[in-house]
Amino acid sequence: MTTVAMTSPALQNTPLLNQEQSLGRIPGNKGIWVGITCEFVEFLVLFIVYFVARAHFPADFEQGANSLSRFYGTIITLLMVTSSFFIACSVVTMRAGLRRASIAWLVAGLLVALGYPVAKLFEFQWNLTHGITGESGIFFTVYYYLTLNHLVHATWGILGILWVLVRHLAGGYSSDEHSGLEALASYWHATDIIWLVIFSLFYVLA
Repeated sequence: MTTVAMTSPALQNTPLLNQEQSLGRIPGNKGIWVGITCEFVEFLVLFIVYFVARAHFPADFEQGANSLSRFYGTIITLLMVTSSFFIACSVVTMRAGLRRASIAWLVAGLLVALGYPVAKLFEFQWNLTHGITGESGIFFTVYYYLTLNHLVHATWGILGILWVLVRHLAGGYSSDEHSGLEALASYWHATDIIWLVIFSLFYVLA
């Protein structure tokens, strides 16, 4: 019986092999990873500010955390994690050559991601109703600064999802070349990770 070498051109073009090959490289492009690195450095500095302030005003941080709405914090966390999952599914299906499924997952990711700024708006309104502003104490000053910074980064991510979706609908990606989609997913996952840290520091651990 004659065996066919795995280096056969016909086999090299199968979705399975394309997916295996894609696992051996960094997803996206160099530019997006420079941006992600800058994002992590920025929030690392902000987290250092958080811990310095918490060390000097432990009572304010404990009392402040109990004043926040854990309901809205949890809703935002679920929205971020779910949208990240949907966008990851978009990448996986695109690697397999399932373009329509990839677009559907990306649309789902966008719709869920749009829920984040809406939920944040409701949370800020809830805060104001309960007299919580940036001038209510050191805890809330740090809280607003970090969460508003994250909201800005998430807004950039949402605009990125829109841009990638337009390109996807125009046929700009294939199973062989979809680095733009991977770059978007990488940025959104990074933004998701940062939110999980913010959620833990302000809504859970403080």
